[in-house]
Amino acid sequence: MDRQQLQSLLGQMTLDEKVAQLLQLATPFFEGADDAGMITGPMASLGVTEREVRGAGSVLGLSGAQQVIDIQTNHLKFNRLGIPLLVMSDIVHGFKTIFPIPLAIGCSWDMALAERSAEVAAREAAVSGVHVTFAPMVDLVRDPRWGRVMESTGEDPYLNGLYARAFVRGFQGKDLTGDTDRVAACVKHFAGYGAAEAGRDYNTVDLSERQLREFYLSAYKAALDEGCEMVMTSFNTIDGIPASGNRWLMRTLLREEWGFDGVLISDWGAVKELIPHGVAADESEAALKAIRAGVDIEMMTPCYVHHLADLVRSGAVEERLVDEAAMRVLELKRKLGLFERPLRGADPEREREVVFCEEHRAAARALAVKSCVLLQNDNDVLPLAPAAKVALIGPFAGSGDILGAWSWQGAKEDAVTLHDGLLAAGLDPARLVVADGCGVDAAATAEQLDAALAAAREADVVVLALGEHAWMSGEASCRADIRLPEAQLALIAALKPLGKPTAAILFNGRPLDLHGVADQVDAVLEAWFPGSEGGAAVAELLLGKASPSGRLAMSFPYAVGQVPVYYNAYNTGRPNVPTAPDHYVSKYLDIPNEPLYPFGYGLGYTTFAYGEPTLSANELTAGGELTVSVRVTNTGRRIGEETVQLYVRDIAGDVVRPVKELKDYRKLVLAPGETAEAVFTLAEPQLRYYHANLTWTSDPGEFVVFVGPNSRDAAGVRFRLTAAV
Repeated sequence: MDRQQLQSLLGQMTLDEKVAQLLQLATPFFEGADDAGMITGPMASLGVTEREVRGAGSVLGLSGAQQVIDIQTNHLKFNRLGIPLLVMSDIVHGFKTIFPIPLAIGCSWDMALAERSAEVAAREAAVSGVHVTFAPMVDLVRDPRWGRVMESTGEDPYLNGLYARAFVRGFQGKDLTGDTDRVAACVKHFAGYGAAEAGRDYNTVDLSERQLREFYLSAYKAALDEGCEMVMTSFNTIDGIPASGNRWLMRTLLREEWGFDGVLISDWGAVKELIPHGVAADESEAALKAIRAGVDIEMMTPCYVHHLADLVRSGAVEERLVDEAAMRVLELKRKLGLFERPLRGADPEREREVVFCEEHRAAARALAVKSCVLLQNDNDVLPLAPAAKVALIGPFAGSGDILGAWSWQGAKEDAVTLHDGLLAAGLDPARLVVADGCGVDAAATAEQLDAALAAAREADVVVLALGEHAWMSGEASCRADIRLPEAQLALIAALKPLGKPTAAILFNGRPLDLHGVADQVDAVLEAWFPGSEGGAAVAELLLGKASPSGRLAMSFPYAVGQVPVYYNAYNTGRPNVPTAPDHYVSKYLDIPNEPLYPFGYGLGYTTFAYGEPTLSANELTAGGELTVSVRVTNTGRRIGEETVQLYVRDIAGDVVRPVKELKDYRKLVLAPGETAEAVFTLAEPQLRYYHANLTWTSDPGEFVVFVGPNSRDAAGVRFRLTAAV
């Protein structure tokens, strides 16, 4: 079907039929559903009629090739014009083959593997009948109390933008119409959801427009520049107006300034939530404000289907707004080829071959290896000595609860546990003794503690498998206390007097306050929720079959009282200068200002030495380029991968500038004793920022370029920008 035919189809539709295309309902509403789907929020009766369900434009939470075939086939029987359903689901970090959580993927600094993860997820979802995924989530995050940090790729706008593009490429490919192994992507949550006050989900966001543009909007724009087909509204307010009713955000910025003409969908129930937000008196006013703001699809509330047609008939809403929204929905269905192939990629026989196949599991394992971050390794406890007897202790020793939130189709029973991973990787069972020690958040029984102490006494080295329940992070899973549960801290304290070399492996969904962990053990390996092959990946690292190469995409706080703490902060008029201590400066009396582990940080099984960075010139012209070089040497005894990072600081701007901003990075793989040069190109556009009048320009003047292994330990050299744009 071409665009002209689509316009003809719209002309045949009644007003009620057009409005129905804007309704999205969950799977259980549709005839042919065989399960309740995976839905968030209460499944309350919406008061929709059978006729309205049969006219609905899309369904969420539906998957499984045969079920999609049954529901789509049944739907087309009753739809007057034969308009197929759009099938949408939350395929966030894998379908059945679960990859590491997005925050972990962020720590890989590997765009090729990130793109591959989305490609695999799309392939499994598409063959199971899904057309659209509600991903990527590109919200910039600075507060680890917020449960949804696990769904983001971190605190840096540049890095988040690279991941946004990689995920969109992976999900959508180059030919969404012809390639039925791909799905349409939906970038979320627009906008600024990661800045929720107090790290509490669904809470208020209050940002200046300049800060919103400077830090939070760039990753959404990157996804759209890559061709992302859909945008999802966020639950929060922007400038006192909830996103789903925010005309400036959705019409002025998204539609007019950015030129986005794809589908805009509300998050679950967000249109009706304009009422408790306090900007709509009832469902009718909520529908009025949402359609005027440009929301095309209302997810799981009936404001549009109950009131929009009447609002048009009364003259309160122009019918062209409904036509525009319905046309965008129809256009996405056309792009996906649904009018010619309403079942698209759904194929029960092929589904059995593709989903959770070995090829996909190998991809998940490779990314899990790259996503783990070695935070500490005193006395070279890791990798484990070949002949060492190992005590594997802790609630995650044999647990499959390592998938994390939004692992919808993933099964804990299919996950490779750390215990099984170690054995499969070649650890002699005679050299491994295992004990639970305690529950995730349940104190050790006397028997558990005795068994853990006995195992540790028998061993040469202790490996503690610790972390959070998967439900402790994710949507609506915010925590004020972001330490490990007390039961696990007590276990660590009980084992400490034995004096055994100890490594802690952490399975969790957020940066934690690691007091009681990092100060009690020799080594800390942050594994995050590493997915279906997590135990196998961690085992490779523990046994030295692979070396840790992950780098933090989000800072770990020294204490929760610092939060939000992030590397690209502003300076103050009274900065804390450790070399010139003063009482009347911006500091805490009881803790450092700096995070425990900064953005970009991570260790490996070897060491690297950096030379001084050099510049090709001391001045940069508006149309020119500056080359930044640094020599890096592997000074250890093992091959290793180093992520060389380049940061810039504008010394004097029109408005206050961050103390550092990531601009680029290079990965070097070096053998022992080998030296290589990391070379960067810096140009004037990389120095632009939003000025007080919101123009995107640069300033002539002095800059510092920093090169190093992380945002803290970087050497700087100065240059001047001679002319601005």
